[in-house]
Amino acid sequence: MDSPEQLAHIIREFLAGVSSGAVLEDGVPAFELAHARYSLSTEHNHCTLHFWSAERNAVRRVVDAEVKHGSLRLRVLRFGQARPARLEICPDSSTPTERHRIRAAYTQRLHALLERNFPGFTIAQLTGRMDLERSFGPVYTRGLLRRGAGAWAVLGVNARETQPSIDAAVTFGVLWLHYCRERGQRDRAHPCHVEGLHLFVPAGTGAVARERMAHLNRSAAQWQLYEFDEREGSVLKLDTADRGNVATRLTPYSDPAVVCERFRASVRRVLEFLPEAEIAVLSATEIAFRVHGLEVACARLEAQSGELRPAEQIVFGAGSNETVLTEETEGQFSELASAVTGTRQPLGPHTDPLWRMLPERWLESAILRQVCVVDERLDPACVYSQVPAFAGGDRGMIDVLGVTRAGRLAVLELKADEDIHLPLQGIDYWARVEWHRARNEFQRFGYFPGRPLAAEAPLLLLVAPALHVHPATDTLLRYLAPEIDCTLIGIDEHWREGLKVVFRKRIG
Repeated sequence: MDSPEQLAHIIREFLAGVSSGAVLEDGVPAFELAHARYSLSTEHNHCTLHFWSAERNAVRRVVDAEVKHGSLRLRVLRFGQARPARLEICPDSSTPTERHRIRAAYTQRLHALLERNFPGFTIAQLTGRMDLERSFGPVYTRGLLRRGAGAWAVLGVNARETQPSIDAAVTFGVLWLHYCRERGQRDRAHPCHVEGLHLFVPAGTGAVARERMAHLNRSAAQWQLYEFDEREGSVLKLDTADRGNVATRLTPYSDPAVVCERFRASVRRVLEFLPEAEIAVLSATEIAFRVHGLEVACARLEAQSGELRPAEQIVFGAGSNETVLTEETEGQFSELASAVTGTRQPLGPHTDPLWRMLPERWLESAILRQVCVVDERLDPACVYSQVPAFAGGDRGMIDVLGVTRAGRLAVLELKADEDIHLPLQGIDYWARVEWHRARNEFQRFGYFPGRPLAAEAPLLLLVAPALHVHPATDTLLRYLAPEIDCTLIGIDEHWREGLKVVFRKRIG
């Protein structure tokens, strides 16, 4: 097993020779190297890899590294998780010139498609050039179809881009539509009214885009979605008023009081070392102990050889360093508990990985303790965190799910850092909650016991530090469907020291 320093050296050496490509976690694209940054740390005898971009943030502990077939394969752990995930850094085999060629060829194909399918319209422009001022990158081909004083914004993404980039096309399509409208109004020589957006995604990839476009304001613009098969040259129009087969499902809720009683001995023992630990119920057979959202230990029921009943087991650390808490290892656990509690404090060392890890989980922890500060209508006695809701093959986790004192559900989507996709990611979870609410499934699965729920669509509360709200957020919120009662809530930048709302903007 390589040391943390050796692992960090392998990663640095590999990334030094890579300028583009993708980071995949368990086979799912997570980052584009060209638009992401990273840092490495070997503090506390761990190799910690931190990737971040405008869309997301991920901190993983690396336990193994191997370069194979031109890619870097890592075994990594989310902090506090016992089972390693596979992180693969795959360099783009194409050169910048090749990527430019692929995107230029797509622009030509899209141009030909528009000419065939929109007779009578003039293609005023079609480009994929970088425009950082307006958050547009070369991933998306953007254009305008004109006919007289009327026009349509056009945005397309080719099949060689990553799935996260394809899913993000709705965000950039809305922003491109808005920009085209503003420009059309300013053009005194050739003014035009932009009626709506034609969005083109690769064949078989439109499910997320359709779900998001179904919740855009149809009185503000017309929304047209197409799946474009570049190889066949064919196009399929999708009905954005039809959400399709959402296929979302909930997991049953485990009563914390019942589960904690089952783990009474483990709770008592861990709290000797972590008296202020947050106890999170992961399932009927596992609980976690956290410090400001960071998991330090967990207790679970493990099958014992020769025994009919599973036995309680407390573990700390993760992966190859996962250690069972015994009398012999109490000293190690005590050191870990002291390191985490001493570091993960509001005024702790800001450069320490333990302080920087999982900022959104820290924010979630703070909101769970003071949910009424975020919105005084919320009932602090009925609030859930990390509610698992599945849609297709996607395992989504609703940050915080609550209810007002009047019985109306509320979805809280949290971002600790600037994220251009906050509004539309909030829609993703709002839509799942509304789907289950309309079918009376929450109480059937054990949520909100004994509480009558109102027959109204949920509230959507978007929460982020005030100075870390992306500048495009206001524009995106203008185009949400009016039936979504949405509020953007900016909190003070020093939220770790105490929640304070700086502003509220209600939409809808």
